[in-house]
Amino acid sequence: MPHGVLTVAYIASAILFIFSLGGLSNQQSARRGNVYGILGMIIAVLATGGYVSGAFDGAADVTLSQEGYGVLAGAIGIGAIIGAVMAARVAMTSMPELVAILHSFVGLAAVLVGISSYLHAGIPVPEGEETIHEIEIFLDVFIGAITFTGSVIAFLKLRGSMSGNPLILPARHLLNLGMLVACVYLGYRFVGVPDHGGTVPLLIMTVVSGIIGIHLVMAIGGADMPVVVSMLNSYSGWAAAAAGFMLKNDLLIITGALVGSSGAILSYIMCAAMNRSFISVILGGFGTDGGGSSSGVTREYGEATEISVQDTVAALQDASNIVIVPGYGMAVAQAQHSLSEVVKILRGRNKNVRFAIHPVAGRLPGHMNVLLAEANVPYDIVLEMDELNDDLPETDVVLVIGANDIVNPDALEDPTSPIAGMPVLEVWKSGLVVVFKRSLGTGYAGVQNPLFFKDNTDMLFGDAKKNVDALLTELRQ
Repeated sequence: MPHGVLTVAYIASAILFIFSLGGLSNQQSARRGNVYGILGMIIAVLATGGYVSGAFDGAADVTLSQEGYGVLAGAIGIGAIIGAVMAARVAMTSMPELVAILHSFVGLAAVLVGISSYLHAGIPVPEGEETIHEIEIFLDVFIGAITFTGSVIAFLKLRGSMSGNPLILPARHLLNLGMLVACVYLGYRFVGVPDHGGTVPLLIMTVVSGIIGIHLVMAIGGADMPVVVSMLNSYSGWAAAAAGFMLKNDLLIITGALVGSSGAILSYIMCAAMNRSFISVILGGFGTDGGGSSSGVTREYGEATEISVQDTVAALQDASNIVIVPGYGMAVAQAQHSLSEVVKILRGRNKNVRFAIHPVAGRLPGHMNVLLAEANVPYDIVLEMDELNDDLPETDVVLVIGANDIVNPDALEDPTSPIAGMPVLEVWKSGLVVVFKRSLGTGYAGVQNPLFFKDNTDMLFGDAKKNVDALLTELRQ
């Protein structure tokens, strides 16, 4: 394939990727955005394969043998099949850990490509640019190793295979700084060494940066895991961009920059929603499984009041304004489809029903939006926290389904709480709050929720889907 045709194909792919991000910015156009992304990737893969194979006219700078081209096609085919099977089998509740493990693949690929490019350059390096090329390799491997190991730890935490407690080592910041300085020193030893003499410093740096990735995410507690997912997404993008510079691939640079910058912006939005700085998240230590406040003072919350399904239905029938706050518990119970039917019935009876979505609800950015879209909930009644908080004092009934930390009043009322200052949905200001929950246990942040014990809050204990199904049955009668 002529280089000019490759350039045109890459430009088309880049434009489609940009359209894809634009489409994913809201629920109505998300499906179209995914289609744009798929088309862009198909064009990119075909153009790159055709260029390196010389299959079109033999004009490629690098050609593969027929056997090599078959191996490339086989690898792409196997990967596509594995990806399709994973997408079909993985439940929405497992999406956070799936995203995390996919980020680890990007990081691992960057590490392997970087090391192999150093040992055997797959592209010609112009004379005088060897040092720049080696720096690109070093950065690619460094970012890729952090992304790989950090994503694996995030996967294990989100999957529940590892405790969500932050690992707080003595002098952990000095430890991170020391490892970072060691990587810089190894980079100095790596660059400019002839005849692949920098292989040992490169491999040592790979191990050290991998330890940095492990320690960084291990020190981050459960409450910050949604930010960690978006942060690792950003890291994977920058690793891809570094690989693009190393391989002189313009599309990889553009794609990596798009992913890296969008992930960084999303991380900023998530941090703002939690009233946290990005640096404080990276430094870790927020969110434990232990509960309680940071002051160490045991508090008496009183007694929680339980409500029945029938009484909940009666309250909904008497209400005019109803707000539903979904959380990770709804995702685990897969209650969104039954809930969608409940909403249809209530709206059919001229009730004003709306959903309030907190930016960090669930364990993945946009988790609740995806679940509600899957259940065909109308987009116009799914609103963000800032759009609904001012309306809560005029709301008759709020249904909190599987949410905990995002409706915790201690975030605003207790300055000693670990989540103090985090913006939350102020549901306690409404007339009645009904909390769907299995128990009075703490949420993912590990802090108790005084909302459960307030006078205008009733607890509907049990599995969220069973209770929503019971609500649906009662409303249909």
